[in-house]
Amino acid sequence: MGINQVREYFLNKPGAVEDYPFDQSVAVFKVGGKMFALINVHEPERTSINLKYYKEENYALREVYEEIKPGYHMHKAHWNTVYLDGDLEEDFIKHLIDVSYDLVFQSLTKIKQKEILASFPAKTVI
Repeated sequence: MGINQVREYFLNKPGAVEDYPFDQSVAVFKVGGKMFALINVHEPERTSINLKYYKEENYALREVYEEIKPGYHMHKAHWNTVYLDGDLEEDFIKHLIDVSYDLVFQSLTKIKQKEILASFPAKTVI
């Protein structure tokens, strides 16, 4: 999964916005004002993203997948750096993104969640 596909996937989440709070070289993706993902450029030779994951499962995840490391410049118990240039399947990367988004979305107040969902256009399935 390429970085442009990942960015598009991030931005298709309800209420997701792209921000540059640190500098123009680090894209931060937020929902309800809280980060759920970052695109890393600290290693230009490797494409990676930072994502939240279930704290109690992070260490096992890192043991199983070579492409998943403790989050670069993040709280290591909650965040992972996921390298996109390895053998991870696209569906698995999407699952990791979904979990990160859901963890942050669920931490928002119910009022904020309703506001976000109400402003997100419903998609028509044909």
